[in-house]
Amino acid sequence: MTIAEETTNTDTPEQAQFRAEVRDFLAANAKPRQETSPWAINAHTSEDEAREYFEIGCRWQRTLFDNNLAGLTYPVEYGGRGGAPWMEAIYREEAANYDVSSGFISATMAMLLPTLMKHASDEQKAHYIPKMLSAEITICQLFSEPGAGSDLASLACKAVRDGDEFVVTGQKVWNSAAQFCNWGMLLTRTDPDAPKHKGITFILVDMSSPGIEVRPLVQPTRASHFNEVFLSEVRIPVANVIGEINEGWAPARTVLSNESAFIGGGQGISTFERLVMLAQQFGLVDDELIREELAVAYTREKVLGYMSDRILTAVRARQVPPMDPSILKLYIAASKVQTGNLGMRIGGADAQAGSAEETIWLQHELMNRFGISIGGGTNEVQRNNLAERALGLPKEPGYDKNMSWKDIPRS
Repeated sequence: MTIAEETTNTDTPEQAQFRAEVRDFLAANAKPRQETSPWAINAHTSEDEAREYFEIGCRWQRTLFDNNLAGLTYPVEYGGRGGAPWMEAIYREEAANYDVSSGFISATMAMLLPTLMKHASDEQKAHYIPKMLSAEITICQLFSEPGAGSDLASLACKAVRDGDEFVVTGQKVWNSAAQFCNWGMLLTRTDPDAPKHKGITFILVDMSSPGIEVRPLVQPTRASHFNEVFLSEVRIPVANVIGEINEGWAPARTVLSNESAFIGGGQGISTFERLVMLAQQFGLVDDELIREELAVAYTREKVLGYMSDRILTAVRARQVPPMDPSILKLYIAASKVQTGNLGMRIGGADAQAGSAEETIWLQHELMNRFGISIGGGTNEVQRNNLAERALGLPKEPGYDKNMSWKDIPRS
């Protein structure tokens, strides 16, 4: 029995009506999910394959928008449905039975749309939100730089005002899907005399603007998930600033918080269930130490799901999350270490080499445990966030917090 079937009996009349609408829509517009191997890996091995996946996601998002199922909780005047947070849960339950996804753009929508609702002007909301919900605008994140990763506030990408425009020069790196997206959310340094957390401006930029060059970074898989982006005297309208000039750290923090919640909520197929299958395959289901580690994996997966549901429900309702999203990001990073180690322990020598799909999955899990602890803010940054924001502990000592950015020593 599917989750949707289990919850149907508890729906209110309004929820049942919406569920029926979603079912009719999916039956008419989507293909039922085919039975796939539990060891299948969603990883692209070529640029063409990645682009096709991106475009499929955009087309599906447009289909949702055309059928009033995009932005379920966003106001009608901004292209949404103006509905309740439970609509998101019902849609996810029903869509789980179909081979559909908005792909990459669902991530940046989860990060930027709540940020626009909180920091953008009414005119900006009316302009950008409908275009994002319909996938007319697709957004990449232009935050990190070669010298400003974990310490993002050290960024040096310079924006100088010239009348109604900013002239921007600098370099960004680790920019997912920048070669496909037509817009970017950009952090710039607009006041080098201010301390590093001040003098930052958050601005949206058309990626087709003259002076922007995207250079894909080729990975060992032959794909280019990440890019470096060079900006050479790019002219961007001042009207594209989100929030206040020189006060861009506030919307940036909102984006980063939403990113932590999104990453923490991305569970997909149960890792625990696949580890149990592996333990059965290798005859280790009665091993006491393996059973103990499986119990830990099960518990962490359940707790992660509960935390994710609470945080994402609050985000969709434009409410303050009941817990700091950093804890979700930290929790999934620690869980990935535990399940990655356990998988290799179960697989033993068979997990080290070979072409079996279980072997490939185990190696992928092992390597991914490192990426999840870096992407979206390192574990060390997340712990600092928790200490300062959630626990109210003193800020980490640093000589440069109140120093003018231009006076901070650099290598």
